[in-house]
Amino acid sequence: MYKISDTELIITEEKKIYHLDLAQNQISNDIILVGDPSRVEIIEKKFDKICFQHSHREFKTCIGEYKDKKITVISTGIGTDNIDIVINELDALVNIDFDTRTIKKTKKSLNLYRVGTSGAIHKSTLLDSFVISKYAIGFDNLAHFYNDKSVLNNNLSKSFTEHTNWPIEFGTPYSVNASVNLLNKFSNIPTGITITSPGFYAPQARELRLKPSFENLNNKLSNFKYSNNKILNFEMETSALYFLGRTLNHNTLTICAILGNRSSNTYSENYSQTMSNLIDLVLDKISD
Repeated sequence: MYKISDTELIITEEKKIYHLDLAQNQISNDIILVGDPSRVEIIEKKFDKICFQHSHREFKTCIGEYKDKKITVISTGIGTDNIDIVINELDALVNIDFDTRTIKKTKKSLNLYRVGTSGAIHKSTLLDSFVISKYAIGFDNLAHFYNDKSVLNNNLSKSFTEHTNWPIEFGTPYSVNASVNLLNKFSNIPTGITITSPGFYAPQARELRLKPSFENLNNKLSNFKYSNNKILNFEMETSALYFLGRTLNHNTLTICAILGNRSSNTYSENYSQTMSNLIDLVLDKISD
């Protein structure tokens, strides 16, 4: 049986995974992923009981009980590079034997919910509303570094690159669907396509002192449709979450609050309340 080397799977002296600094008994099956560590504190205040708390680097973890359901919340930091660390290490915690450094014969599937913020593409998408990523298109290229491409939606990628006349020097965008079983829990929330960008400024068509190289990107995004689904929002994590999570046979879903509208150039004045409302919704759906 293949034994994973010390430099590929880094385990501390306390038998904890390297970056998250968690032991194998320190996560639950249902996990909420947030970018900002301070958002973990907001969620843990809503728990009926706190079972475990830990912080290491940008990765803050809390396990709590909500309506008798054990839920873990972890801050990932920003970007698909951090998601690469978090999802691989969460999978290792449940599917690799740390004593033998071998993959377990019986594997476990986690439910991974990203709760985030994003900017809307269409003027009709209201500030402080919620959207679900039925599909994710990644501008970040992370999926291309992995051999298993079985979860990719190549039809969506092909349709998108043709519509946008996508520049070859940017690399080919990859596309992944959400997990249907988690999607069905949130039947009353608008769904569509989410763009995951490798940056906040030029990759999302923002211009401060440096001009983006892709002119009219937002216009091309707003005119795109796939199976009657429009591109709804920009963010920076979902494509990697969907690709890695689903490739490793976990269930994944992203629910975002709309804090900015790129078409109307407006921004939420109720950020804190909006996020609190979204967190309440997600906790209730997980505990149903």
